[in-house]
Amino acid sequence: MTPSPFPHGGNVRALAQAAGRDPGDICDASASLNPLGPPPWLRQAVSAGVSDLVHYPDPDCAALLEAAATRYAAPASHFTAGNGTSQLLFALPRATGLARAVIPTPCYADYATACHKAGMDIRRLAAVEFDDFAVRLDHVDAALRTPSLVILGSPGNPTGAVVPAEAVAELAERHPRSLFLVDEAFADFVPGFASLAGAWRPHNVAVLLSLTKSFAIPGLRLGLLAASPDLAGWVRANLPPWSVSSLAQAVGERALGDADFLARTRAALPPLREGLAQGLSGLGLTVFPGAANFLLARLPAGAPGSTELTRRLLAEHGVALRDCSNFHGLTERYVRVAVRPEAENGRILDALAAVLGRADRPGRPPRRGTPALMLQATASNAGKSVLCAGLCRALARRGLRVAPFKSQNMSLNSGVTADGLEMGRAQITQAAACNLAPDVRMNPVLLKPTSDAGSQVIVMGRPVGVMKVGEYILYKPQAFAAAKAAYDSLAAEADVMVLEGAGSPAEVNLQAHDMVNMAMAAHAEALVLLAADIDRGGAYAALWGTMECLAEADRARVAGYVLNRFRGDAGLLAPANAYLRAATGRDVLGVVPYLPDLGLPDEDSVSFKDGQAVPDRAAAGAPALDIAVIDLPRASNLTDVDALCAEPDARVRRVRNAAALGRPDAVIVPGSKNTLADLAWLKETGLARAITALALEGKTEIVGICAGLQMLGRTVADPLGLESGRGEEAGLGLLGLTTELVAQKTLTSTRAVHLPTGEGLRGYEIHHGRSLPDDGLAVAVTRADGAAIGFSRAGEPVWGAYLHGLFDADAFRRRFLDGLRRRRGLPAIERIAPYDLEPALDRLADVLEDCLPLTALLRRLGLSF
Repeated sequence: MTPSPFPHGGNVRALAQAAGRDPGDICDASASLNPLGPPPWLRQAVSAGVSDLVHYPDPDCAALLEAAATRYAAPASHFTAGNGTSQLLFALPRATGLARAVIPTPCYADYATACHKAGMDIRRLAAVEFDDFAVRLDHVDAALRTPSLVILGSPGNPTGAVVPAEAVAELAERHPRSLFLVDEAFADFVPGFASLAGAWRPHNVAVLLSLTKSFAIPGLRLGLLAASPDLAGWVRANLPPWSVSSLAQAVGERALGDADFLARTRAALPPLREGLAQGLSGLGLTVFPGAANFLLARLPAGAPGSTELTRRLLAEHGVALRDCSNFHGLTERYVRVAVRPEAENGRILDALAAVLGRADRPGRPPRRGTPALMLQATASNAGKSVLCAGLCRALARRGLRVAPFKSQNMSLNSGVTADGLEMGRAQITQAAACNLAPDVRMNPVLLKPTSDAGSQVIVMGRPVGVMKVGEYILYKPQAFAAAKAAYDSLAAEADVMVLEGAGSPAEVNLQAHDMVNMAMAAHAEALVLLAADIDRGGAYAALWGTMECLAEADRARVAGYVLNRFRGDAGLLAPANAYLRAATGRDVLGVVPYLPDLGLPDEDSVSFKDGQAVPDRAAAGAPALDIAVIDLPRASNLTDVDALCAEPDARVRRVRNAAALGRPDAVIVPGSKNTLADLAWLKETGLARAITALALEGKTEIVGICAGLQMLGRTVADPLGLESGRGEEAGLGLLGLTTELVAQKTLTSTRAVHLPTGEGLRGYEIHHGRSLPDDGLAVAVTRADGAAIGFSRAGEPVWGAYLHGLFDADAFRRRFLDGLRRRRGLPAIERIAPYDLEPALDRLADVLEDCLPLTALLRRLGLSF
């Protein structure tokens, strides 16, 4: 069935059918709604109200009218609620007992229609373009020789002109037998607007109030009438019963109390309106001054008439404007253009430029930036980093210049670029997937937790301080500005960007100051894929719940879902996928299988701490070396053991208490972001005594990396409180080292040598510590310049170094493991197995090519394949 013509605009289904497009591809500027979209609480209010649908709605709308009374400072008896202001408009003329209506034009056509249906004679007072179509109250005054119903729009539709409230009140007092109906449907968009709905309203003034326009919920149908108690009561008594649904009442009550949303609207609208007005003027249209969320404009000479123009805009560009030829007092030289978000305003102006034959339009902003695809997820550790690495490699293999980006990373696993700047390890891996060198612009903000309440904040690779949560929230605008600048710079060099979110976009306590999920997606104009870890369970509920917590503009960015780490037959998920589609309007775009032993670094060491780092290869019959990694509470750079995890004869396990330590072949004490606190923890758990005992036995090799090296020494001092307020802590005393944490942080990419074996090493240093060795302490590792960065205990297998990535060098790693084997009486293997991420990245890209509709996603981004 073809939708019937609807002259008022906003019938998106009919517009889409006329344009031959999907409704989602229509830019509708024919209906004037809040360009910010609905308030973020809308879905919450609707969901909470669903349970009340089993009951009839309150016929008196008591709570809603009390909310209106509070909002407008007038008694609740002065208000009546209806199924939109249209229902109230059509009911009111029959309540007046008046035979005549006076209507200044141009105006909303249904003013006259409602009066005509009530059998009234209609006197139209046409405004003139010379006065910008302003309402002349002196002309209204002269027309009221007999009592009449006067209907005024303020702001007027389609002009946007405000009629001063004081002047209307004075006119009403001069004509007490007439009734003045003021339509304030668009008043919420006008800063400082003086509403006549308050208690000061004269008895013969009634006011229509629309919530659906200011809160962008026209489909809900809700309006209010403010009038004298007698008139309000008569209209209420003559409306159909239960005119306002329980959902509409619940949403209306919430809306009437949300002054903050309206304040944000009034702040955001003027620059959007001014930008649109300038763009229309630049195309030769005459724009009339208005204070609402729309603009009345006259077409330039030689342009098609409004009917033909709006037809072509819709058919050729999917843009809908309001044809004003059916407004009394206007002709087909006029259109009304709703103010939309900036990107939509640009689309409207581009479409007008094309139809008007303008090759370009003045003031055109730069076109949309680099196409961007973003991975967000329902929770941390859902696999975002790995999936992004796979996407980077898959797109790079298609010949695209790809770059990864994560605006803010909270991780203790970091690395150093060639120019000595610190960034997250996940983005270093993703850079490798793109065949790029690490660039700090890929991760401009890095947070390294030092305690449960504070983190070291690193911006563009340099530390800017240690901040508690509240302090960082205040700093976030600066951090986000740096992140956006870094993104813009990096994106200008790429064909496509792959962005990674953090945690979940549904963390409602963080949404107001988000800079890593939807706020970053908005800046990048990114298409968002929402991932969930189905291996952990609850994936479908998490996806649905996440969507329910998103604002409408953010929901619109989500292209679909990715189910990650699935074990089994993906075909069995079809019913659940269909359920999710019906509930959220989005499809599951791909099911990624569980990939054991993938061999890519873990971003946050979550897998390691969950005990998932490596499989137990002892079951396969290989004589496994037992390597215990001390799972410090604030361990950092646990990726240092990734290369050991990949070795077939090594079993790497985490240890958190002395009973679990046993007598391994090696103990590795890793880095830490709070050295003194973790050193105290070693003592509290008994691990310090257990490690010392193993060292004295001489059968277990003890290795400290960075902070782990410091802990093996005699003392560690933090006089500046860089990591904690503990001051100084005694170390394990296994190495003759005294360490002090200093303000200047060492950040360097380092080539080094392990002196006992002569093997070359390459990694990076990230530390505040400066360690002074006792006389005679053996040097174990030196930089290429000869500086000592590692020390050992003479004649005993206890040593450590400041070098992260210590075991990544293939030859040294094999020498280290073979040394452990000989100590156990096992033969050396000697054969070197390269630690190479390339096979893992290619394997991951192969899987994603099979599981995800990458070609279709690229087409949506405007890239053809």
